[in-house]
Amino acid sequence: MDGRIHKFNLNNRNIVLDINSGAVHVVDDVVYHILDYYSTRSLEEIIDLLKDRFDGNTIKEAYDEIKILIDNGVLYSEETSTMNKIKYNEDNVVKALCLHVAHDCNLRCKYCFASQGDFKGDRSLMNLEVGKRALEFLVENSANRRNLEVDFFGGEPLMNFELVKELVYYGRELENKSNKHFRFTITTNGLLLDDEKIDFINEHMDNVVMSLDGRKEINDNMRKTVSGQGSYDVILPKFKALIEKRGDKDYYIRGTFTSYNLDFSKDALDFYEKGFKKISIEPVVTEPDEEYALREEHIETILAEYESFSKDYIEIKKKDKDFLFFHFMIDLDQGPCIAKRVTGCGAGAEYMAVTPEGDLYPCHQFVGDENFKIGNVFSGIEKDELREEFKEANVLNKDECRSCWARYYCSGGCHANAYNTNRDIMKPYKIGCEMEKKRIECAISILANLLE
Repeated sequence: MDGRIHKFNLNNRNIVLDINSGAVHVVDDVVYHILDYYSTRSLEEIIDLLKDRFDGNTIKEAYDEIKILIDNGVLYSEETSTMNKIKYNEDNVVKALCLHVAHDCNLRCKYCFASQGDFKGDRSLMNLEVGKRALEFLVENSANRRNLEVDFFGGEPLMNFELVKELVYYGRELENKSNKHFRFTITTNGLLLDDEKIDFINEHMDNVVMSLDGRKEINDNMRKTVSGQGSYDVILPKFKALIEKRGDKDYYIRGTFTSYNLDFSKDALDFYEKGFKKISIEPVVTEPDEEYALREEHIETILAEYESFSKDYIEIKKKDKDFLFFHFMIDLDQGPCIAKRVTGCGAGAEYMAVTPEGDLYPCHQFVGDENFKIGNVFSGIEKDELREEFKEANVLNKDECRSCWARYYCSGGCHANAYNTNRDIMKPYKIGCEMEKKRIECAISILANLLE
């Protein structure tokens, strides 16, 4: 197969992706089969190879159609010469912060990458001085960018809810002074939700991420309270109350799948049956020797699960346009600029995490590892070389990514997953790569069915 295209059949559609242009083609059987040979065989040879499947005239017509697509630059396109000249975030603009307002948690989730909320350090809460300075740091380092992102995170941020409120109000003051706009998000396990908190969140948070793993037995096996009890029965009614009041504002209910629930589509469908329409089920991040870890022997099952769920998703989506599964959302209009598609999430450059003490890390998953402390909101960036290292960690510089058909969709994958599995942010997490490629195929095949 020519490395400039990727083709696959899924959900009764033959799909061809032109890797460099991003063009997606839904094709008939004859074109699909010709593409196995087009770049290496003559028309006469192809007719001979496919004569048992299609007649010669049909093959020739399809062959001519392929040539038109090539002439239009949407099939077998070459990588542009400007790709390797891309300079990412030369001005070191910061556009988003993840504020760890609480390094403490009222759950003891088995798989927690944050060591049950304390990030392998002392349990602590961010104070108002640090929080205000973090918002000021973001404004000062955002250059001409107007829209800024702030995620209130933990541990569990509702354990420091008064600070969250103070920082939202302070953010609104800064907006008026600096001609900026803050888009606030909060990520919560929901245990401490009450009517007051729900009303504040729904008024002031542009997005809310609610953590619950899916079915009761799945959630309660992994997400226990400090006393060792399951959390599902307490949290579910609170999350339902939140979205019932939320109207059309954004939210996601976010689950985690482990080796214990490789049938994670059942958790997504259970969420939907409970009234949640914006759903994410994320693969667990943990050490590979943990019993619940995802390992290479699970890949085949996981990929089949994504395919199976994509079929269910299409049927539900035809009836309910508001149903969303985060990993099946894709932009085929080339979405962000080429620099963004090459570099991904922007961790360590455009996006950083802030600890309760004001320390800066490339993202929330690096917090606690002193090797990745990049600076402090009071003193600024102290390790320019570390920031540059993250800026260079893109698909143009990662050996495995250079030959991958999905590179301009996944943008090189998660830096933290790469480091945690390979101790190198330049070496992608293999299992994550396989999952992402399958999710992209599913997402494209879903659109191919829904847009007809």
